[in-house]
Amino acid sequence: MRVIVIKENMFRLAFFVILFTSHYALAQKVLPSPQAAQNTDLVEIIKSDELEILNTNGVDTRRVVNGVFKHKGAFLYSNLAIQNISTNVIEAYGNVKVVQGDTITVTGDTLFYYGNSRLAIVSGRQTVLKDKKRTLTTRKIEYDMANGIANYKVPGRTVDEENILTSKEGFYNTHTKEFTYYKSVKLVNKKYTLTTDTLLYNSITKWSYFNGPTRIVNKDGTVAGTKGQYNTESAESSFRNRTTVDNDTYTLTADSLVVDGKRNNGQGKGNVVFVAKKDKTVLNGDQGYYWKDIGFSKIFGHAYVRNIISNDTLYIRADTLYSYENKTDSTRKLVGNKNVYIYKSDFQGRCDSINYNTADSIIKFFRKPILWSSEHYQMEADTITAFLVNNEINRMLLKGKSFVITEDTLVKQFNQVKGRVINAYFGQKNTLKQVLVDGNGESAYYAIDDKEKMIGLNRVECGKMNLLFLDNHVNRISFIGKPDGRLIPPKQIKPLERQLDGFSWRIADKPTRSKTMWKE
Repeated sequence: MRVIVIKENMFRLAFFVILFTSHYALAQKVLPSPQAAQNTDLVEIIKSDELEILNTNGVDTRRVVNGVFKHKGAFLYSNLAIQNISTNVIEAYGNVKVVQGDTITVTGDTLFYYGNSRLAIVSGRQTVLKDKKRTLTTRKIEYDMANGIANYKVPGRTVDEENILTSKEGFYNTHTKEFTYYKSVKLVNKKYTLTTDTLLYNSITKWSYFNGPTRIVNKDGTVAGTKGQYNTESAESSFRNRTTVDNDTYTLTADSLVVDGKRNNGQGKGNVVFVAKKDKTVLNGDQGYYWKDIGFSKIFGHAYVRNIISNDTLYIRADTLYSYENKTDSTRKLVGNKNVYIYKSDFQGRCDSINYNTADSIIKFFRKPILWSSEHYQMEADTITAFLVNNEINRMLLKGKSFVITEDTLVKQFNQVKGRVINAYFGQKNTLKQVLVDGNGESAYYAIDDKEKMIGLNRVECGKMNLLFLDNHVNRISFIGKPDGRLIPPKQIKPLERQLDGFSWRIADKPTRSKTMWKE
């Protein structure tokens, strides 16, 4: 019995010695030296349900079940984790979660964590990164925890209180709260939808910076461009390349554009084209402004406007053009200021300023206007008012130093009428048919007999006179009051007698369509 007891005691002693020495030897293999741990900064285990220390082919690892790791203030959770001691890398599977501070949480099915660089790669059917205000969902997220930058290279979806943003690739800076999205980018909220190729979005400032073909669509219209920025809160946008704003009322296109999305006001620079859809009016210029709430447009720098009238087009060129929209009846008032040129197929003109109202088809010319109708009529006055009927000139009212010149193609001379006020009436194909002079009337016209032979030159002065024209020459003339005149036979006509004072035939100054459009 005593031998058995001694053997048992020796056996127990040997067992504890072996156990102690083997544990010490194992500890020498598994645990790195204090200096090594300090250099590599190993991820530490906080807790686990099971911990198994393994050595496979000289590689020391830890197998952790339902473990919690801690590294640089961040916590890692998983159902199963394999930690490589030498490389400081963790492979984790099942209910993976990374928590950094009290703001960032990343969840997924699989985690690869590189402790030395603090890079976490989380993947799964649904991988989610959350902070306090937004959620990013995709299949794989690479999160640089040292710099706070997460990225994904598979389709992802970011959601906050106001916006839903999707793209095929993206980066999120958790420090600056800036997102950078690439490929098939789409930003949606209650007010608008933005699509582009590349987008930088700052969730703090609410500014989005985009590059590539971009469209912004809201209930009031669409903005299309290639490079610029947009504020998701104020709806303000600016574009640096050729851009178009389109809505039910107008289209505005320019090389650079600033748009107030809330009020739909716009400012364009560089080859500006403004199209009013309801009345087919087009304004062009180097720079322009539009205020939708009051229906007012201003355009300047090589400015001209085109207004489609039936099958014809009226062109007006000026240093500055203004457009006023009447929202009641969709008519428009056009005002041109300084160095005005006018072109229409049936008349052309020049003046200092112009006023055209599409409601009554009346065009007013101010400050020494001069107008031409076809190749044979010229009219000058201090002011001229043109009345259009069925989109053709019906009457012109000349006030102050009025002067009408018609080229008589039969005798190849000029018939002339001048006075204080003149009403000139036109017939079909814009032919002059009647001239009424009221005040200080003077005329110089060539009398023609029935055989279309010139009889002589009539010089007449009378307060009021009425001239009827046929085929560009005076057919009949009547006077109200006592006229003072004389008929000069053809051979006795002196050169100075052929012209009234102030005569100046300026057909060479008549603007062409190309000149009115600044093309020559």
